[in-house]
Amino acid sequence: MVMNIGRLKGKDFRHVGKEIRSVVEVAQGRIVKVIIETCLLTEDEKRAAAHIVVESGAHFVKTSTGFSREGARIQDVRMLRKIVGPDFGVKASGGIRDYDSAVRFIKAGADRLGTSAGVKIVQKTLR
Repeated sequence: MVMNIGRLKGKDFRHVGKEIRSVVEVAQGRIVKVIIETCLLTEDEKRAAAHIVVESGAHFVKTSTGFSREGARIQDVRMLRKIVGPDFGVKASGGIRDYDSAVRFIKAGADRLGTSAGVKIVQKTLR
């Protein structure tokens, strides 16, 4: 799901958390990833978003849809990992197009990568 960015920016954190918890409940144990669209947020908003996602019962925080101004950034993945801890999922998505970038995001703390270049990335590892 995509986090309600307008409500987050309006500091209506209670509403944002309630929406996420509703999706988690309806998902009935299935994995829920919450996209926070990091390129649209300030550093404080990213931190708040990450805390809300963890407290909501979701399973992953995801950097972006890949359709906004920017995709994933290494510094955002590092910050998200630090906030959510080692046992919570972090998915870096958007702009990861080659093997070297993929490795950098994994080293920064991403558990999963969202990329349309998966075949190209995997082929590099097979050489």
